[in-house]
Amino acid sequence: MNSKRSLFLAKRLILGDEKAYDLLMDSYYQNLCTYAQSLCHDHSMAEDIVQNVFVTIWTNRKNINPKLSVKSYLYKSVYNEFINQYRKNKPVIYLEKKYFEAIDLVADIEPEELDGLINLMNAEIENLPSKCREIFLMNKKEGLTHTEISEYLNISIKTVEGHITRAFKILTEKLGSKVEAVLFILFSFKKEKQRPYLG
Repeated sequence: MNSKRSLFLAKRLILGDEKAYDLLMDSYYQNLCTYAQSLCHDHSMAEDIVQNVFVTIWTNRKNINPKLSVKSYLYKSVYNEFINQYRKNKPVIYLEKKYFEAIDLVADIEPEELDGLINLMNAEIENLPSKCREIFLMNKKEGLTHTEISEYLNISIKTVEGHITRAFKILTEKLGSKVEAVLFILFSFKKEKQRPYLG
């Protein structure tokens, strides 16, 4: 949606134009649900989040700033609603600051591009050297610390750090500055799953 159309739509919403609201939903609903699901990994919760956002937008339509990008506003609203839902179950301290910073990048990525980046990330992780891939996934996917990994694999912490650094270097070469944002989508909330028994 170009800036002129976005500005027109925002102005119509402020005036309470229901057709403009319907157009907004038709244009963004499915993509926002996909985005929300990438955050919470739950289809029903994703739909609830997006529906809550659209209800809030209509309720507070007179406060819309027509100069802001409608798309950016919607994506950030979905993320904020997701955080509100997340806070009900976990203290927000569980979310690292770098992930808050990374999400701003995600909100500016086209949904089609995001799918491609996720597929690229998965493919590049699979292409990592076997030991490097194993250690990287233990850290990012399972949420194990460097110390836990070193004890489990019986290797030094320095070796663990070396493999993780190497993995980041390789992935950053392929995905650039978007690597943290894509990792956030793939792994951050999967860490809540029970850790494997290490014996």
